[in-house]
Amino acid sequence: MVEENHHTEHVPQWKKDEIENIKELIQSHSIFGMVGIEGILAAQIQKMRRDLKDVAVLKVSRNTLIGRALSELGENIPEMKDYVDSQTALIFTNESPFKLYKLLEDTKTPSPIKGGAIAPSDIVVQKGPTSFPPGPILGEFQSAGIPASIEAGKVAIKEKKVVCKEGEKVPQKLATMLAKLEIYPLEVGLDLRAVYEAGTIYKPDLLVIDESKYFADITRAAQNAFNLSVNTAFPTGATVSTLLAKAFAEAKNLGVNAVILEPGVMDALLGKAHAQMTSVASKAADKDADAVDDELREVLGAAASAAVTVAAAATVEETEEAEEEEEEEEDSSEEDGMAGLGSLFG
Repeated sequence: MVEENHHTEHVPQWKKDEIENIKELIQSHSIFGMVGIEGILAAQIQKMRRDLKDVAVLKVSRNTLIGRALSELGENIPEMKDYVDSQTALIFTNESPFKLYKLLEDTKTPSPIKGGAIAPSDIVVQKGPTSFPPGPILGEFQSAGIPASIEAGKVAIKEKKVVCKEGEKVPQKLATMLAKLEIYPLEVGLDLRAVYEAGTIYKPDLLVIDESKYFADITRAAQNAFNLSVNTAFPTGATVSTLLAKAFAEAKNLGVNAVILEPGVMDALLGKAHAQMTSVASKAADKDADAVDDELREVLGAAASAAVTVAAAATVEETEEAEEEEEEEEDSSEEDGMAGLGSLFG
Protein backbone atom coordinates (compact mmCIF):
# COMPACT_ATOMS: atom_id res chain seq x y z
CA MET A 1 0.00 0.00 0.00
CA VAL A 2 1.39 3.33 -1.06
CA GLU A 3 0.96 6.02 1.45
CA GLU A 4 0.09 9.39 -0.06
CA ASN A 5 1.66 12.43 1.45
CA HIS A 6 -0.30 15.63 1.13
CA HIS A 7 1.89 18.67 1.34
CA THR A 8 0.43 22.09 2.00
CA GLU A 9 2.32 25.27 1.28
CA HIS A 10 3.17 27.13 4.43
CA VAL A 11 2.72 30.90 3.97
CA PRO A 12 4.37 33.03 6.66
CA GLN A 13 1.99 35.20 8.61
CA TRP A 14 3.74 38.42 7.56
CA LYS A 15 3.03 37.62 3.93
CA LYS A 16 -0.64 37.00 4.70
CA ASP A 17 -0.78 40.29 6.57
CA GLU A 18 0.90 42.09 3.66
CA ILE A 19 -1.58 40.67 1.15
CA GLU A 20 -4.53 41.66 3.35
CA ASN A 21 -3.10 45.15 3.79
CA ILE A 22 -2.82 45.62 0.01
CA LYS A 23 -6.39 44.40 -0.49
CA GLU A 24 -7.65 46.71 2.23
CA LEU A 25 -5.90 49.73 0.68
CA ILE A 26 -7.37 48.93 -2.75
CA GLN A 27 -10.88 48.61 -1.33
CA SER A 28 -10.63 51.78 0.78
CA HIS A 29 -9.56 54.07 -2.07
CA SER A 30 -11.41 55.01 -5.25
CA ILE A 31 -8.36 54.44 -7.44
CA PHE A 32 -5.00 52.72 -7.27
CA GLY A 33 -2.06 52.60 -9.64
CA MET A 34 1.15 50.77 -10.46
CA VAL A 35 4.32 52.87 -10.45
CA GLY A 36 7.86 52.01 -11.44
CA ILE A 37 10.53 52.92 -8.91
CA GLU A 38 13.64 51.90 -10.84
CA GLY A 39 16.70 53.96 -9.99
CA ILE A 40 15.11 55.63 -6.97
CA LEU A 41 17.02 55.39 -3.72
CA ALA A 42 15.26 54.31 -0.54
CA ALA A 43 15.80 57.77 1.00
CA GLN A 44 14.16 59.37 -2.06
CA ILE A 45 11.19 57.03 -1.80
CA GLN A 46 10.74 57.97 1.85
CA LYS A 47 10.75 61.67 0.92
CA MET A 48 8.22 61.08 -1.88
CA ARG A 49 6.02 59.17 0.56
CA ARG A 50 6.09 62.14 2.94
CA ASP A 51 5.40 64.62 0.13
CA LEU A 52 2.38 62.61 -1.03
CA LYS A 53 0.92 61.82 2.39
CA ASP A 54 -1.91 64.39 2.13
CA VAL A 55 -3.21 63.08 -1.21
CA ALA A 56 -1.94 59.55 -1.74
CA VAL A 57 -0.50 56.46 -0.07
CA LEU A 58 2.66 54.99 -1.58
CA LYS A 59 3.37 51.32 -0.76
CA VAL A 60 6.37 49.26 -1.80
CA SER A 61 5.90 45.50 -1.71
CA ARG A 62 7.07 42.31 -3.37
CA ASN A 63 5.71 41.69 -6.84
CA THR A 64 4.51 38.21 -5.90
CA LEU A 65 2.49 39.54 -2.99
CA ILE A 66 1.00 42.32 -5.12
CA GLY A 67 -0.02 39.71 -7.72
CA ARG A 68 -1.58 37.48 -5.06
CA ALA A 69 -3.61 40.36 -3.61
CA LEU A 70 -4.90 41.36 -7.07
CA SER A 71 -5.89 37.78 -7.88
CA GLU A 72 -7.83 37.38 -4.65
CA LEU A 73 -9.87 40.56 -5.29
CA GLY A 74 -11.29 39.16 -8.53
CA GLU A 75 -13.38 41.03 -11.16
CA ASN A 76 -11.06 42.72 -13.67
CA ILE A 77 -8.62 43.96 -11.04
CA PRO A 78 -6.25 41.04 -11.75
CA GLU A 79 -5.58 42.63 -15.17
CA MET A 80 -3.46 45.16 -13.32
CA LYS A 81 -0.93 42.33 -12.84
CA ASP A 82 0.20 43.06 -16.41
CA TYR A 83 1.82 46.24 -15.08
CA VAL A 84 3.72 44.56 -12.24
CA ASP A 85 7.27 44.38 -13.55
CA SER A 86 10.77 44.87 -12.19
CA GLN A 87 10.71 47.31 -9.27
CA THR A 88 7.06 48.15 -8.61
CA ALA A 89 5.15 50.10 -5.99
CA LEU A 90 1.44 50.68 -5.45
CA ILE A 91 -0.16 54.08 -5.04
CA PHE A 92 -3.64 54.70 -3.62
CA THR A 93 -5.70 57.89 -3.69
CA ASN A 94 -9.19 59.34 -3.90
CA GLU A 95 -8.15 61.97 -6.44
CA SER A 96 -8.85 61.65 -10.17
CA PRO A 97 -6.47 59.63 -12.36
CA PHE A 98 -5.56 62.83 -14.22
CA LYS A 99 -4.60 64.66 -11.05
CA LEU A 100 -2.61 61.65 -9.84
CA TYR A 101 -0.67 61.52 -13.11
CA LYS A 102 0.18 65.22 -12.92
CA LEU A 103 1.12 64.89 -9.26
CA LEU A 104 3.55 62.05 -10.01
CA GLU A 105 5.04 63.89 -12.98
CA ASP A 106 5.80 66.78 -10.64
CA THR A 107 7.87 64.44 -8.45
CA LYS A 108 10.33 63.81 -11.26
CA THR A 109 13.70 65.57 -11.09
CA PRO A 110 16.74 65.61 -13.44
CA SER A 111 19.34 63.02 -12.52
CA PRO A 112 22.83 62.08 -13.78
CA ILE A 113 23.18 58.98 -15.93
CA LYS A 114 25.45 56.08 -15.02
CA GLY A 115 28.02 54.48 -17.27
CA GLY A 116 26.51 51.58 -19.21
CA ALA A 117 22.97 52.96 -18.98
CA ILE A 118 20.90 53.45 -22.13
CA ALA A 119 20.44 57.06 -23.24
CA PRO A 120 16.70 57.89 -23.06
CA SER A 121 17.17 60.54 -25.77
CA ASP A 122 20.00 62.23 -27.65
CA ILE A 123 22.50 63.64 -25.13
CA VAL A 124 23.72 67.03 -26.31
CA VAL A 125 26.64 69.10 -25.06
CA GLN A 126 26.21 72.82 -25.81
CA LYS A 127 28.95 75.13 -27.06
CA GLY A 128 30.28 77.61 -24.50
CA PRO A 129 32.63 78.23 -21.57
CA THR A 130 32.86 76.08 -18.45
CA SER A 131 34.01 76.87 -14.93
CA PHE A 132 37.05 74.57 -15.13
CA PRO A 133 40.61 75.98 -15.25
CA PRO A 134 43.18 74.47 -17.66
CA GLY A 135 44.57 71.14 -16.57
CA PRO A 136 44.14 67.38 -16.98
CA ILE A 137 40.38 67.83 -17.25
CA LEU A 138 40.86 69.12 -20.81
CA GLY A 139 42.21 65.72 -21.88
CA GLU A 140 39.40 64.00 -19.95
CA PHE A 141 36.79 65.94 -21.91
CA GLN A 142 38.48 65.12 -25.21
CA SER A 143 38.87 61.41 -24.40
CA ALA A 144 35.16 61.28 -23.55
CA GLY A 145 34.33 62.62 -27.01
CA ILE A 146 33.54 66.16 -25.90
CA PRO A 147 35.27 68.80 -28.10
CA ALA A 148 37.05 71.13 -25.68
CA SER A 149 39.82 73.74 -25.75
CA ILE A 150 41.24 76.59 -23.66
CA GLU A 151 39.62 80.00 -24.09
CA ALA A 152 40.20 83.06 -21.90
CA GLY A 153 41.92 80.95 -19.26
CA LYS A 154 39.07 78.44 -18.95
CA VAL A 155 38.11 75.14 -20.52
CA ALA A 156 35.42 75.73 -23.15
CA ILE A 157 33.27 73.45 -25.28
CA LYS A 158 34.16 74.31 -28.89
CA GLU A 159 30.92 73.25 -30.56
CA LYS A 160 27.48 71.85 -29.93
CA LYS A 161 27.60 68.08 -30.28
CA VAL A 162 25.42 65.00 -29.78
CA VAL A 163 27.76 62.90 -27.62
CA CYS A 164 25.43 59.91 -27.29
CA LYS A 165 22.40 59.05 -29.38
CA GLU A 166 19.09 57.76 -28.07
CA GLY A 167 19.21 54.02 -27.37
CA GLU A 168 23.01 53.83 -27.14
CA LYS A 169 24.95 52.84 -24.05
CA VAL A 170 26.63 55.72 -22.27
CA PRO A 171 30.39 55.10 -21.80
CA GLN A 172 31.67 55.44 -18.25
CA LYS A 173 34.08 58.28 -19.16
CA LEU A 174 31.27 60.23 -20.81
CA ALA A 175 28.93 59.67 -17.84
CA THR A 176 31.58 61.08 -15.49
CA MET A 177 32.16 64.19 -17.60
CA LEU A 178 28.43 64.80 -18.09
CA ALA A 179 28.02 64.83 -14.32
CA LYS A 180 30.86 67.36 -14.02
CA LEU A 181 29.12 69.56 -16.59
CA GLU A 182 25.87 69.16 -14.62
CA ILE A 183 24.14 67.62 -17.62
CA TYR A 184 21.45 65.28 -16.27
CA PRO A 185 19.84 63.22 -19.06
CA LEU A 186 17.53 61.22 -16.80
CA GLU A 187 14.34 62.10 -14.99
CA VAL A 188 14.01 60.19 -11.74
CA GLY A 189 10.63 59.89 -10.10
CA LEU A 190 7.56 57.71 -9.74
CA ASP A 191 6.77 56.38 -13.20
CA LEU A 192 3.03 55.75 -13.46
CA ARG A 193 2.34 52.61 -15.52
CA ALA A 194 -1.43 52.26 -15.12
CA VAL A 195 -4.35 53.43 -12.96
CA TYR A 196 -7.47 51.46 -12.05
CA GLU A 197 -10.78 53.20 -11.35
CA ALA A 198 -14.24 51.62 -11.19
CA GLY A 199 -13.49 48.84 -13.64
CA THR A 200 -11.46 50.94 -16.07
CA ILE A 201 -7.69 50.85 -16.51
CA TYR A 202 -6.07 54.10 -17.66
CA LYS A 203 -2.64 54.16 -19.26
CA PRO A 204 -0.39 57.24 -19.02
CA ASP A 205 -0.92 58.31 -22.64
CA LEU A 206 -4.62 58.88 -21.84
CA LEU A 207 -3.84 60.97 -18.78
CA VAL A 208 -1.53 63.53 -20.42
CA ILE A 209 -3.32 66.88 -20.63
CA ASP A 210 -1.93 70.06 -22.15
CA GLU A 211 -3.45 72.45 -19.64
CA SER A 212 -2.71 75.61 -21.65
CA LYS A 213 -4.41 74.15 -24.76
CA TYR A 214 -7.30 72.85 -22.65
CA PHE A 215 -7.82 76.29 -21.10
CA ALA A 216 -7.58 77.97 -24.53
CA ASP A 217 -10.19 75.55 -25.94
CA ILE A 218 -12.58 76.30 -23.06
CA THR A 219 -12.07 80.05 -23.49
CA ARG A 220 -12.72 79.82 -27.23
CA ALA A 221 -15.82 77.67 -26.68
CA ALA A 222 -17.17 80.17 -24.14
CA GLN A 223 -16.59 83.06 -26.58
CA ASN A 224 -18.28 81.18 -29.43
CA ALA A 225 -21.26 80.38 -27.19
CA PHE A 226 -21.47 84.04 -26.14
CA ASN A 227 -21.42 85.19 -29.79
CA LEU A 228 -24.05 82.62 -30.77
CA SER A 229 -26.31 83.76 -27.93
CA VAL A 230 -25.97 87.42 -28.92
CA ASN A 231 -26.38 86.84 -32.68
CA THR A 232 -29.49 84.68 -32.19
CA ALA A 233 -30.90 87.01 -29.51
CA PHE A 234 -31.02 84.19 -26.97
CA PRO A 235 -30.97 85.82 -23.52
CA THR A 236 -28.83 84.33 -20.77
CA GLY A 237 -27.38 85.73 -17.57
CA ALA A 238 -24.04 86.34 -19.32
CA THR A 239 -25.45 87.97 -22.47
CA VAL A 240 -28.60 89.85 -21.45
CA SER A 241 -26.76 93.14 -20.79
CA THR A 242 -25.06 92.94 -24.21
CA LEU A 243 -28.39 92.11 -25.88
CA LEU A 244 -30.07 95.10 -24.21
CA ALA A 245 -27.25 97.43 -25.26
CA LYS A 246 -27.43 96.10 -28.82
CA ALA A 247 -31.23 96.47 -28.91
CA PHE A 248 -30.97 100.04 -27.56
CA ALA A 249 -28.41 101.02 -30.22
CA GLU A 250 -30.47 99.45 -33.02
CA ALA A 251 -33.67 101.12 -31.78
CA LYS A 252 -31.92 104.51 -31.61
CA ASN A 253 -30.54 104.12 -35.13
CA LEU A 254 -33.99 103.19 -36.38
CA GLY A 255 -35.50 106.23 -34.65
CA VAL A 256 -32.89 108.58 -36.22
CA ASN A 257 -33.14 107.10 -39.72
CA ALA A 258 -36.97 106.96 -39.66
CA VAL A 259 -37.20 110.41 -37.97
CA ILE A 260 -39.33 109.15 -35.11
CA LEU A 261 -39.84 111.96 -32.64
CA GLU A 262 -39.12 110.31 -29.31
CA PRO A 263 -37.22 111.74 -26.28
CA GLY A 264 -34.43 109.19 -26.63
CA VAL A 265 -33.52 110.26 -30.17
CA MET A 266 -34.35 113.98 -30.18
CA ASP A 267 -30.74 115.06 -29.54
CA ALA A 268 -29.48 112.91 -32.41
CA LEU A 269 -32.28 114.13 -34.72
CA LEU A 270 -31.54 117.77 -33.90
CA GLY A 271 -27.83 117.23 -34.46
CA LYS A 272 -28.50 115.56 -37.78
CA ALA A 273 -30.93 118.31 -38.84
CA HIS A 274 -28.41 121.00 -37.84
CA ALA A 275 -25.67 119.37 -39.93
CA GLN A 276 -27.98 119.10 -42.93
CA MET A 277 -29.12 122.70 -42.49
CA THR A 278 -25.57 124.10 -42.38
CA SER A 279 -24.63 122.02 -45.43
CA VAL A 280 -27.56 123.42 -47.45
CA ALA A 281 -26.90 126.94 -46.17
CA SER A 282 -23.22 126.73 -47.11
CA LYS A 283 -24.04 125.68 -50.67
CA ALA A 284 -26.66 128.41 -50.95
CA ALA A 285 -24.22 131.06 -49.63
CA ASP A 286 -21.61 129.98 -52.17
CA LYS A 287 -24.06 130.80 -54.95
CA ASP A 288 -25.60 133.91 -53.39
CA ALA A 289 -24.21 135.65 -50.28
CA ASP A 290 -27.60 137.24 -49.61
CA ALA A 291 -29.30 133.82 -49.49
CA VAL A 292 -28.53 133.51 -45.73
CA ASP A 293 -29.14 135.96 -42.92
CA ASP A 294 -26.53 137.32 -40.51
CA GLU A 295 -27.21 134.79 -37.78
CA LEU A 296 -26.84 131.86 -40.15
CA ARG A 297 -23.74 133.45 -41.67
CA GLU A 298 -22.14 133.52 -38.19
CA VAL A 299 -22.93 129.84 -37.74
CA LEU A 300 -21.32 129.03 -41.08
CA GLY A 301 -18.31 131.18 -40.21
CA ALA A 302 -17.80 129.43 -36.89
CA ALA A 303 -18.00 126.05 -38.59
CA ALA A 304 -15.51 127.14 -41.26
CA SER A 305 -13.14 128.56 -38.63
CA ALA A 306 -13.25 125.31 -36.69
CA ALA A 307 -12.49 123.34 -39.86
CA VAL A 308 -9.49 125.62 -40.64
CA THR A 309 -8.13 125.20 -37.10
CA VAL A 310 -8.32 121.42 -37.35
CA ALA A 311 -6.63 121.44 -40.77
CA ALA A 312 -3.87 123.78 -39.53
CA ALA A 313 -3.16 121.58 -36.54
CA ALA A 314 -2.89 118.56 -38.80
CA THR A 315 -0.49 120.43 -41.12
CA VAL A 316 1.75 121.49 -38.20
CA GLU A 317 1.90 117.92 -36.94
CA GLU A 318 2.83 116.61 -40.40
CA THR A 319 5.53 119.30 -40.76
CA GLU A 320 7.06 118.44 -37.37
CA GLU A 321 7.15 114.75 -38.25
CA ALA A 322 8.83 115.53 -41.60
CA GLU A 323 11.46 117.74 -39.88
CA GLU A 324 12.23 114.99 -37.36
CA GLU A 325 12.72 112.49 -40.19
CA GLU A 326 15.07 114.92 -42.02
CA GLU A 327 17.13 115.44 -38.87
CA GLU A 328 17.47 111.67 -38.41
CA GLU A 329 18.59 111.30 -42.03
CA GLU A 330 21.16 114.13 -41.63
CA ASP A 331 22.55 112.55 -38.45
CA SER A 332 22.81 109.24 -40.22
CA SER A 333 24.57 110.86 -43.20
CA GLU A 334 27.09 112.58 -40.89
CA GLU A 335 27.82 109.30 -39.13
CA ASP A 336 28.32 107.56 -42.48
CA GLY A 337 30.62 110.33 -43.63
CA MET A 338 32.76 110.16 -40.47
CA ALA A 339 32.98 106.40 -40.85
CA GLY A 340 34.19 106.90 -44.44
CA LEU A 341 36.91 109.38 -43.35
CA GLY A 342 37.96 106.99 -40.64
CA SER A 343 38.45 104.21 -43.18
CA LEU A 344 40.56 106.54 -45.42
CA PHE A 345 42.97 107.46 -42.61
CA GLY A 346 43.14 103.97 -41.09
